[in-house]
Amino acid sequence: MGLFTFMKSRPIFWLSVTGTAVGIACFVKDLMQGGKFDKPNRADGKVIIVTGSNTGIGKETVRELAKRGAKVYMACRDMKKCEEARQEIVLETRNKYIYCRKCDLASMDSIHKFVDEFKKEQSHLDILINNAGVMRCPRTLTTEGFEMQLGVNHLGHFLLTNLLLDLLKKSAPSRIVVVSSLAHTRGEINVADLNSENSYDEGKAYNQSKLANVLFTRELAKRLQGTGVTVNALHPGVVDTELFRHMSFFNSFFASLVFRPLVWPFLKTPKFGAQTTLYAALDEDLHNVSGQYFSDCALKDVAPAAKDDALAKWLWAVSEKWTKLK
Repeated sequence: MGLFTFMKSRPIFWLSVTGTAVGIACFVKDLMQGGKFDKPNRADGKVIIVTGSNTGIGKETVRELAKRGAKVYMACRDMKKCEEARQEIVLETRNKYIYCRKCDLASMDSIHKFVDEFKKEQSHLDILINNAGVMRCPRTLTTEGFEMQLGVNHLGHFLLTNLLLDLLKKSAPSRIVVVSSLAHTRGEINVADLNSENSYDEGKAYNQSKLANVLFTRELAKRLQGTGVTVNALHPGVVDTELFRHMSFFNSFFASLVFRPLVWPFLKTPKFGAQTTLYAALDEDLHNVSGQYFSDCALKDVAPAAKDDALAKWLWAVSEKWTKLK
């Protein structure tokens, strides 16, 4: 009789259903956060650069590195947001050795200036984390005329990394961490139209840039053999960050009302999105591991296209030419 009465009380019934749904969503959310880097490794005295670190995964990466005693350079395009993030992290971690420095990966001049200033301040570099990225943006161009996703996600980091290789080699053992994506498995390097000048699809351009990240990582690992510098790529997971800002279906009123609540349980938080980055940067077991790809703090295989050595060499040669390294 009590249960029947309960079922007849519509407010209580729907309140119960809502509570159950929320509980299940929270349980699923917890399950979807993936692997966690919970080793107590310290980073005292280490000099680390993290690109795109004023928000999202990059910001959480800096926060955790600061807690572990690192000296971190936040290489960002937006200095106002960077300084706000820096102040928050410094106050929380009581680590004053966190710095904001201008580095717009869509401008090669900005990258050169960042590297020049960094080398005046620091004589070594222990870890470079290539974290910044843009996703599915409308067709826009970098300062030098490159398609934005290819330009920022690949070419900007290609140039930055190569300009810092002398310090990384001098500081060996040192590490390079490249934040790629599972999207690389859907990627294809358009050899005939790498810069998307003849046609442009924002999804294909993003996937191409993420495949370029993995090809770059594998080719660089070969070139760094015997130097004491390792380089590895990773997939952080599907993380709820500003990276989705160009995807209208995710930011519309309808999305905020219906779609976002439905996908919320399946998205990682930025804190958990940063875990594989921290793993690749700090785990002692990866001391001599290079040219690999990780997800959820575990080794994963890459797409067949990412294993194409000839394509990796071609992409490297084109990237050298376009960034005027040669």
